[in-house]
Amino acid sequence: MNVIWIAVAVFALVLIGLVVWVLFQNTQDQKKNEQLGSQMNEMRRDFQGMSTAHTQSTTKIETLAGTVASRLEAVTKALQDGVKDSAQVTSKITSDAQAAMSTELKNTREQINQIQRQLGEVQQAGKQMFQTAQTLESILGGTKSRGSLGEVTLERLLEDSLPSSQYSRQYRFRSGEIADAVIFLRDKKMMAVDSKFPLDAYRRIGAEGDDARKAFVTSIKGHADSIARKYIVPDEGTLDLALMFVPSETVYYELLMSVDSKGQAVDAYCRSRNIIAVSPNTLYAHLCVIGMGLRGMQIEENAKRLSENLSGMRKQLDTFSEYFEKIGTHLKNAQQSYTEADKRFDKASNTLDSLLTATDAGQPALEDTQDTLALPPAAAKKSA
Repeated sequence: MNVIWIAVAVFALVLIGLVVWVLFQNTQDQKKNEQLGSQMNEMRRDFQGMSTAHTQSTTKIETLAGTVASRLEAVTKALQDGVKDSAQVTSKITSDAQAAMSTELKNTREQINQIQRQLGEVQQAGKQMFQTAQTLESILGGTKSRGSLGEVTLERLLEDSLPSSQYSRQYRFRSGEIADAVIFLRDKKMMAVDSKFPLDAYRRIGAEGDDARKAFVTSIKGHADSIARKYIVPDEGTLDLALMFVPSETVYYELLMSVDSKGQAVDAYCRSRNIIAVSPNTLYAHLCVIGMGLRGMQIEENAKRLSENLSGMRKQLDTFSEYFEKIGTHLKNAQQSYTEADKRFDKASNTLDSLLTATDAGQPALEDTQDTLALPPAAAKKSA
């Protein structure tokens, strides 16, 4: 029974809800009908106004149509008169336009031909660049090829900076290790230069990031340790430092910017091992400074030898001065003897002239003239 009563109550509630909903819908429909009615009235008023306006517009349009028709007739007549006058102008304009178009087409054709030639040159340059890239890739592809490139670059820099007597390529130490080059300095000292090209580790930096950079740093430090161990040999006359030549500016820049796991810069580590890392540009600067120093030392040695030669010449001049003074003394004595002999010769000549004069006059020779005839040997030889 309770269930039945509950069912009846629920049904009653549902029924009441339906009735309320229907009443609510009716109320809403009435409101909507009222709104639609008001809108229909407004539309009806608007339609009546539009009809009135349409009537007025029709009248105005008819008036305008008449006006436009009369004006069109006038314009048509004017156009007919103008067409005759403009025929010649149109013909001239057409001929001028055709000539201009012909000129432009000719210029355009020439420009197209020039562009085609330039495109051909660009394609040829592209092929050459591709071949050059392939050649460079083949050169840098293997460790041996890269080593050869570094050695050739080092050789060219040495040739451009130093005389051939100041360096030696592929120098062999007593240990059997061979340096790419050594530079001969003063007092029989040498400085080794070895080329290293860690390109593989450098290439991986862009793709692998920090791991590749760590491998790059390890490779550089290993090269520095190897050069310090092999080519710094004071017992054989080397300096306490050596040069590590990196034949690529980009790789050298990466070397300068890299640090190891301890935060120490790679170039600072190289310097701690008495190894100076250099690129082509910096090596050229180093070689120029070394060349200037060697030339300065040569000038100093030449000046020393010149000073020694001048000292020897001073001694020779002093010895010559002594002999010259002796010769001057002898010449002075000879001059005095010559002057005295000349005086005696003049005296003897005068006496002889007097005797000859007296003999021609028939007078006997005077005894007191005999003393005058006693000429010295030099005067006698001159008289004879």
